[in-house]
Parts: sequence; C-alpha cells; structure tokens
Amino acid sequence: MSQIPQVRIPATYMRGGTSKGVFFRLDDLPEAAQHPGPARDALLLRVIGSPDPYQKQIDGMGGATSSTSKTVILSKSDSPDHDVDYLFGQVSIDKPFVDWSGNCGNLSAAVGPFAIESGLIEAERIPDNGVATVRIWQANIGKTIVSRVPMTDGKVQETGDFELDGVTFPAAEVAVEFTDPADGDGTMFPTGHVVDDLEVPEEVVAGGVLKATLINAGIPTIFINAADIGYTGTELQEAINSDTRALARFEAIRAQGALRMGLIDHIDQAANRQHTPKVAFVAPPADYLSSSGKQVGAGKIDLLVRALSMGKLHHAMMGTAAVAISVAAAVPGTLVNLAAGGGERTSVSFGHPSGTLQVGAEVSQVNDQWIATKAIMSRSARILMEGWVRVPGDSF
Repeated sequence: MSQIPQVRIPATYMRGGTSKGVFFRLDDLPEAAQHPGPARDALLLRVIGSPDPYQKQIDGMGGATSSTSKTVILSKSDSPDHDVDYLFGQVSIDKPFVDWSGNCGNLSAAVGPFAIESGLIEAERIPDNGVATVRIWQANIGKTIVSRVPMTDGKVQETGDFELDGVTFPAAEVAVEFTDPADGDGTMFPTGHVVDDLEVPEEVVAGGVLKATLINAGIPTIFINAADIGYTGTELQEAINSDTRALARFEAIRAQGALRMGLIDHIDQAANRQHTPKVAFVAPPADYLSSSGKQVGAGKIDLLVRALSMGKLHHAMMGTAAVAISVAAAVPGTLVNLAAGGGERTSVSFGHPSGTLQVGAEVSQVNDQWIATKAIMSRSARILMEGWVRVPGDSF
C-alpha cells in the first residue's frame, strides 16, 4: 500500500461578514503554489475538499456552500500606497475549478485583521488603541479597499456588540470602504444603459425578454425584478434552492447577462465563470419572516433583494453584491433605485433572507457616464482557528 506524507502549511480559518475562508500568507505556501497556475489551484482545491461529487466537502475545510468554500492569499504590497495585496479564490464545490474573476466583499472585512495579526503591517501604523487603517490592493479586480480595524491594547479587537444579520453572535465592527468600485476603467454600465431588455430563453420567461440592470460595481451583477419571474422578493433559501427548474432558469439568466456584459465571448463559457456575474432580484418593501425567525417590517427597509451565488440563493447577502446594490440604488432609474422608490439617495437599507443591511455609496455623472467614487459598509470578522492545514504531498 502506497503512503504519501502530508504537507503542513501555516493557515488561519476566519469568518469575515457572512462568509468563512482559509487565509494564507503568500510566503507560507509551498514554492510551487506561490505563483498562479495549476499547482496553486490544485492545492487550494485539496485544502477545501473539492471537487466533491457528494457536495459535502467532508475531506477538507469547506462547508459545502458558496459562503464557506473560499480561500485568501495575502502578501505585503510593493505599492507605497497599499499595505497588502489581497487575492481571493472562490473554490467550486463539485468541479475542479478555482474562480479568480472577482472579489469577496465579506472576506474583505477579515483581510485587515489578518494582515495585522500575521505581521504584514508595519508596527508604526498600528495604534495600541483606536482604529488601524489598512490599505488593501484587491488583486483580482485591481481596486483599493480601505479597512478600519478596531484595536485594543495593541491587539485586534474581535469581540463587541455589533450585530450583523446572518451572523449568530455579535462582534467588533469593521468599516470597509471600496474605492472606485466600478469594474475595469470605471464604466459601471457596460451596455451604456441603466436598464436593458435582456434576451433570455423562452422557458425562462414568456416572450424571452427581461428588464435588467447590468452593472459592474463591487462585482458584475444582473438585477431583475422579482415580479417579472414570478417571485415576491420575500423568498428564503428553501423556496429557490430546492427547485431545480428555478436554479436552471437563474443560470440561463446569468449566462445571457454575462454575454451581454462582455464578460464572456460565447454562452458556453459561463460554466467556467461561476463566481461572476451574480444574479439578484429586487422588489419594493414588504413584511416577511427572516430565516432566523426575526420579523422584518416593510417600514424598516427601502427594498427587498435576493441574490444567487455559485448557483444557489445566498443565505444573506454577498459583500460585493451589497456594493453593487448600494451603487445601483444611488443611480436614478436602475431597477434597484426604482424598487427603493426612485430619486437620489446616498444610502439604502434592504431586506435579505437573514435580515437587513444598510449600505452607502457616492456616485456622480461625468460626460453622461455614471461614476462611483466609493461604497461603504460595516461588517465584522473573527479568527476561528489558526495553525496548519495538511494536504497529501502529491495533491499539487
């Protein structure tokens, strides 16, 4: 019987917002995995426990959901304007695939605390008490994130009374600012319109056309009206994720939107770009019971939003999608803005399956183009475990 020794790699398991992931320092990875390529992907797949045809990730660190099948690699930044470079890998659960096409907004909240705890920030930039400002270069999308991390007695403060719907226990608040969150060269609406007629298969919707807002902000996102696809916007996970026909319809919408946004050249390529774009459906405010049993009143929110991640309805809201919501809400005429009542606004409170979230954004119109200067939200983060992960030595 052959025996392959395991490799031991320093790692930290962290919660950031409503997600969890395995965090690494770049220098701690095996040499073959310190550079982009098949070896790195294979290593991260084995760490998380993918691909798993049982979709449980029992033999790895993943939790068999899009929110828990995640990896982060951090290194000191060569840029004088940034402290760390942050690379995010969304690991497929059932396929041998790591998607590097986008950011994770939730885990962005954990990057600052991890950078401080792992010695990646110069000591003179960290106050004993107060708030440490960590300047992050998001390497996947080439954007700046500024994280404000609370400090107490020279240590990252992780516990506190900040409550985040979708997270069971309160923790310390981490403010996260996404600078210039629009994708690429700053063009937020790749088609040039705040609302498009998106052609979709007839089996998706009668007539084969859906009104859609296609936006590149935080993460490429396709917003559609809940009513146009037969929903109210108050749905919880079981209403969508147990319906294979519904999931297939959403994937068809996602693929057509990716093509229209120029993210892929052919519809078949959508299958290899699972992380982006996201699909979300919106509706005006309504009363509903959240997944925790908490009553959400229509008078406490501006609109309802439900979003899908990696082919399933998210249990709360992805951080990057929350950025897209905040920016889209600030632009008059988008489906998000209209669902929230229209007009100009700099912040919005929305209902998601786990509760509510408030986000803010600043936008302006320059030469008939909408520009987003920043998006802001509060999350929390906590180290769950630190030490080493082990993988068989022949797995990468």
